[in-house]
This record gives sequence, C-alpha cells and structure tokens, in this order.
Amino acid sequence: MKKLVFCLFATLLLSVGCTDRDDELSGINIRIKNNNSFAYDRVEVSGTEEAYENVAAGASSAYLVYEEAYQFASVTITAGEESYTLQVIDFVGETPLGLGFYTYELTAEEGGTIALKFIVE
Repeated sequence: MKKLVFCLFATLLLSVGCTDRDDELSGINIRIKNNNSFAYDRVEVSGTEEAYENVAAGASSAYLVYEEAYQFASVTITAGEESYTLQVIDFVGETPLGLGFYTYELTAEEGGTIALKFIVE
C-alpha cells in the first residue's frame, strides 16, 4: 500500500513540476533553417520587423514571435554579395497559423530564388 501511495505522489509531483515550451505560448514562433552549404548573413521574413542574423550552413536560427503568419511568406536572404528573394503576392484563401512552433526550411537557389518548405514542430 505504501508503494502505491508513493507512486501516486511521485507521479503527481512530476506532472505538476514539468512544463514544456507549448505551455505558455504568446504568439506564433517561427525559426528558419539554412538548407544550403553556405551561411546566411541576414534573412528578412515578412510579418516581423526583426531579422534572422548569421545562420550557419545547415543550422537553424532562434525563434522569432509573429502576431500573424502563414505557411509561406516573402523572404529575402543576403549571403555575402548575393541576394535571394521569394516574393509572395497575397494570402487570399490562406488560413493564418495558430499558436505554435514552426520552421521555414529555406534553400537559396541559382537565379536568386528561394525554395521554402514549411515544417510544424
């Protein structure tokens, strides 16, 4: 009986004491992943005035918080002397993202374009 009470108490204590990053969301959290073999000096994404800085090849940035965002966005990447652009015209028919953690996996391509893959964390 003592073992049962101890197990129940331990379970209750652990469940109350543990939190994860989804428990206190205050916005839409988006990071970018550099899917190229070269570093991104600066990445600007529509929907925020902040920019992602110095994202190494193959690495992911820290999250930035957005008030409103979609599965795709206008993006400008600066890498050295090169500039790459993904231009979105409008979001007609698209549903805004809910609170959560997301990644825009970006691949800068020849010709100055960007491929964007949307990932739900």
